[in-house]
Amino acid sequence: MSLGKKRLFAVLLAILVLLAWGFLGSKYALELSNYVLSSPKLTAPIRVVQLTDLHNSEFGENNGRLVRMIQKQSPDVILLTGDMLNGDEPRTEVAVGLIEQLAEIAPVYASFGNHEKANENVYGTDVGALYAQAGAHVLERTYEDVEIGGQTVRIGGIYGYCLPEKYLRTREAREKEVEYLHDFQETDLLTLLLCHVPTSWIVNDNLEEWDVDVIFSGHVHGGQVRLPLIGGLYAPDQGLFPGRECGLFYSADHARVMVLSRGLGSGVGVPRFGNVPEIVVVDIVPQRAMEEE
Repeated sequence: MSLGKKRLFAVLLAILVLLAWGFLGSKYALELSNYVLSSPKLTAPIRVVQLTDLHNSEFGENNGRLVRMIQKQSPDVILLTGDMLNGDEPRTEVAVGLIEQLAEIAPVYASFGNHEKANENVYGTDVGALYAQAGAHVLERTYEDVEIGGQTVRIGGIYGYCLPEKYLRTREAREKEVEYLHDFQETDLLTLLLCHVPTSWIVNDNLEEWDVDVIFSGHVHGGQVRLPLIGGLYAPDQGLFPGRECGLFYSADHARVMVLSRGLGSGVGVPRFGNVPEIVVVDIVPQRAMEEE
């Protein structure tokens, strides 16, 4: 074989390896994303693990690899921000089995995504009851004031766009979301909100209008297909090359932040590519500790 053919073969082999990793790594690998936030409302640090968009994916038998990675993080609380199952298939055992195991690690709080809603509509499944029986605190326009590390934190959950009131024209729309959010934010406690759909927090003025400290979202799968130097290819409600499909997004004064996860699975026809499934770990520390560093 000539030198030129050898080089061509090496290039083609490298491309095949990269393509294989782009698909297989995006289905079977796992990656931790660690963030550190600060709050003047805390006297001691808390560690949050966020999982989203599992879509019935499995990482090891009975999701053993996923569970072990989370256990090693020693979280104080685990947040599930929707689409843990699929709306177009009746299977619930993957999501339920995972919740049962997670509940043995730390308190689990779960909100709905569009696939939980679809599953209920298509199959009549009481997803909330299943999640609750598995050990999760299910939050759907509800919240709980929870003690973590000797301090109280407010955790709430809502499925919806959470648009600011100025965008809503009908009384019915205001009653659905606005009244809950007004009630949720009326506290001096640190507020953590599980909200599956991130769009209005990014595109509209949610981070400016609602006094919520940290919002945890998913839904957009990191753009589903991620390309080097470009990022995500497509996000619902944002279109092609959205540029805002994962990471941290702050209010203008940096007092509030949305944590947007790429998620774990894929519920659409296009497979994930270049997009390793993500476990989000957020350490929220007292602001004084951050300033001293």
